[in-house]
Amino acid sequence: MNNRISLNKETPWEKEIGDDKTNFRFNIITIFTYIIGIVLIAQLFNLQVVNGESYREQSNTRLSRVSTIKAARGSIVDRSGNELAGVKTENNIEIYKTNISNDELNKSLLNLVNLLDKYQIPYEDKFPIKINPFEFTIEGEELSDWKEKYKIDENATPEEAFYEFKDKYKISSENVEDMRKIMVLRYLIATTGYSATKSITIAQNVNEEVVAQISERNSDFPGISISTKAGRTYLQGSLAAHVLGYTGKITDEEYKEKKDEYDIDDIIGKTGIEYLFEKYLKGQDGEKQVEMSVDGTITGEYVSENAIAGSDVVLTIDSNLQKVTETALENCINKIKSGGFAETYDAKGGAAVVMDVNTGEVMATASYPTYEPQWFVGGISQEHWAYLRDNEAHPQINKAIQATYEPGSIFKMITAIAGLETGTITTKEKINDTGVYRKYKDYQPKCWYYTSYHRGHGYLNVTQALQHSCNYFFYETSDRMGIEPITKYALHFGLGKKTGIELPSESAGIVASKEGQQLWTPGRTLQSAIGQGDNNFTPMQIAKYISSIANGGTVVNPTIIKSVLKSDGTEIPKDEIRAYTNEKLGVDTSDDGLVISPESIAVAKEGMRMAASEAGGTAYRVFKNFNIEVAGKTGSAEAGTDKNGKDIVNAWFVCFAPFEKPEVAVVVMIENGGHGNYAAEVARDVLAQYFGMNESTEVNESITAIPFVEQMR
Repeated sequence: MNNRISLNKETPWEKEIGDDKTNFRFNIITIFTYIIGIVLIAQLFNLQVVNGESYREQSNTRLSRVSTIKAARGSIVDRSGNELAGVKTENNIEIYKTNISNDELNKSLLNLVNLLDKYQIPYEDKFPIKINPFEFTIEGEELSDWKEKYKIDENATPEEAFYEFKDKYKISSENVEDMRKIMVLRYLIATTGYSATKSITIAQNVNEEVVAQISERNSDFPGISISTKAGRTYLQGSLAAHVLGYTGKITDEEYKEKKDEYDIDDIIGKTGIEYLFEKYLKGQDGEKQVEMSVDGTITGEYVSENAIAGSDVVLTIDSNLQKVTETALENCINKIKSGGFAETYDAKGGAAVVMDVNTGEVMATASYPTYEPQWFVGGISQEHWAYLRDNEAHPQINKAIQATYEPGSIFKMITAIAGLETGTITTKEKINDTGVYRKYKDYQPKCWYYTSYHRGHGYLNVTQALQHSCNYFFYETSDRMGIEPITKYALHFGLGKKTGIELPSESAGIVASKEGQQLWTPGRTLQSAIGQGDNNFTPMQIAKYISSIANGGTVVNPTIIKSVLKSDGTEIPKDEIRAYTNEKLGVDTSDDGLVISPESIAVAKEGMRMAASEAGGTAYRVFKNFNIEVAGKTGSAEAGTDKNGKDIVNAWFVCFAPFEKPEVAVVVMIENGGHGNYAAEVARDVLAQYFGMNESTEVNESITAIPFVEQMR
């Protein structure tokens, strides 16, 4: 029998003590839980019952919204940093949804429209019903869809639809004009959408008088406020308008495409640099949290994300040279129209390009007639829109890159180079110009000299043929070699294809070619050789071609962008910018690998020198007393007839200077300018500015001299 007691066995009294401890802990936890519950219930009772009404009132009268901080748009400056397009503080009118009645809203909107009309401030009007008389501004399927969307009977007249909107918006006024004013903004609100935290911009860049009226009479404008933003301003009037372009409110189509990046009332680039470099100019918007009462009163705000200003775009343009170029072009056109030369032509417009021959940088480019980009800020007026719409010279078209023209005799350097490079002609060979090219019975074109003097130039070599712009010489040269070499060298110099200049809507033009032609006759080759026929080029393409000859044969790629600078001062790599613009514009600026002998280039340059700087040259009259030796070429090209049956003759002049060490090329084209030597005066004024010549220097000229008759020069 084992009488030992086990040490591991729990005795009855020990078990009882353990149970008591467990119960004690459980009771403590239970009591603590009840106490917390009682406290929470008491607090909840206090919030919901004792002070519930007070807290609910505070909650209902306090709102929080996220407000966008608009980034300042980047500036556009010239090569010296002079601002062409900048930013200025502007006042915009906005409306938020507030806790006011329908009648109060209508009265507020009517007061606002009357105020805007008083100060002739434009605002968006998309309501598709006009009054006096009633009529729809949309038609067809668009009208049917609109009626269906707004639950208007398909057969409803404009007046019936108008009064349905009166009922829809609960407009109490019986004045038809007042009704429509209210409808315009109610319709804008309905189609755009607004809330207590999301505003709609009604008008932009309003004047201080309107700001003062809204501030002083705030009770008349519930829900309407003034916001201050950095708006676009163009500081130089119409200077470089076609380069800069303009901005405007984003359209519905643009917004649908870019709604991840833009708000419905944002400003966006529409044309020119403003459009193409929108990505860089826009900047990055910031955000701020705004606390406000239900009636729109702001009670507090703080910035949660800072805005980043857009990048500055630095152009290759020289503002002073640009101004002189634009003025000289306009003055020459007016001189031609007013009979200041020997003959009067109804000159319509024109273009000019000034290019660095070694880099392709465009230092000035003008298109006439022009406009002011500032007209579009805040919405264009009816007067300005009518001018742009009705002017037959098309002020909005950038004639330097968008319009194409037959080049006339300024093309002859291409034919000369093609003839020399193919061995068709030599530098010493002379061709006898008899006045009429009689090789083909069905086509016998005349040299311009024969038309004027009833005889030919006689024997000329290639440089003399360029000096005197002899058509006959180039008829014979082209007939020997055919059109193919001419096409080849024209394309090499960039004619008939986009240059890749960093501007939108550039035209490719066309170069005379057998490609795609079912029938090619010898006569078409003869015409093409002197820059007529199928040849149509932009002035920018011509500037590329002349610059490439001037620099010794290196084909340049025109550029108008010097750099793009971020807001922190760093520069975006040029390769990135070029890749971006090439993709955006859909151009290929790669080299074709063709090499032209220095001798052929030298012949073309010498012929141009003789044309401008030696007696007997077609531009000698303009440059005979000039301080710099200029190489140039005149050209005149028939372009049909006007409404009176008179021939339209476009005038060209191209040149580079100084001859020995070329720096700059100038191209001038005047629509119906008559004679190329008229256009040469523009280039003379531009070169005088470029080389810093004394403004008092006078170039003697005779405005009574008998003009050249250059039907095909």
